[in-house]
Amino acid sequence: MMERLEMTKMNRRTFLKKLLGTGVGGMLATLFSYYYARFIEPGQLTVTHHIISHPLIPKEFTGIKLLQFSDVHLGHYYGLNRFRYIIQKINELQPDIVLFTGDLLDEPNKYPHIDAVASELSRIRAPLGKFSIYGNHDHGGYGTDIYRYIMEKAGFQMLVNEHALIKRKERSFIAIAGGDDMMLGKPNFSDMVKAIPDSTYTIVLLHEPDGAMQTSRYPAHLQLSGHSHGGQVQLPFIGPLITPPLSEKYYEGFYQVNHLTLYVNRGLGTTRIPLRFLSPPELTVFTLQHQA
Repeated sequence: MMERLEMTKMNRRTFLKKLLGTGVGGMLATLFSYYYARFIEPGQLTVTHHIISHPLIPKEFTGIKLLQFSDVHLGHYYGLNRFRYIIQKINELQPDIVLFTGDLLDEPNKYPHIDAVASELSRIRAPLGKFSIYGNHDHGGYGTDIYRYIMEKAGFQMLVNEHALIKRKERSFIAIAGGDDMMLGKPNFSDMVKAIPDSTYTIVLLHEPDGAMQTSRYPAHLQLSGHSHGGQVQLPFIGPLITPPLSEKYYEGFYQVNHLTLYVNRGLGTTRIPLRFLSPPELTVFTLQHQA
């Protein structure tokens, strides 16, 4: 009888030890995951490289490098020092064309270093041009004029329902078109591509990726978007926990939407919560190639 009581006590003690060990282990894992998502992954910049081939890309554009960056969200959780490092990294990659797909400041009307941001962006070197569009945060917080002031002072051409032709020779060019933000702006897809010469390879910049369904109704070939932050927090076998409106269908990487190729950049900063998990910040380099 005594032996049975001792065995029961031992089993109970072992069970409680295991339970306590599991609880402590789970708590430590949670704390580490939070620390990683808050302080490590947001600083782990990745550079992804892709080749874009198409018969309409002129031979003269083979080897031309486009660099996309997006969703910096400068503010409380993303400071100027980190931004300076990004500018340095962009220049090290030696792009020919630089494309910014929106959301520069998290709260434009509360940000105190407007001219410093413009100064940093002006250091980006891109011999064939620097282009930008509005994101929802750029319009939000009375930011429309603030954002335009920064980008134009930094030498970026703002594309708001309009396009620019980039020429290598008199009859050798591609088009970069930009749409206004879909959430807080007034996008006009028809105006964006109007008067682009027929058979011109056309790249559309549109902040919200789910707008690709509308873009695909027009003669465009590649859409570059941001907005989603790659979901910002993803879980294995589940994917992103929360995606912003208009990035619920397309949130990271390449997609084919009818004839249109879409690429969604994960962005650099964070919003709402200062966490990234399985969705590190990204710069994307596209190398153009004529497809015979």
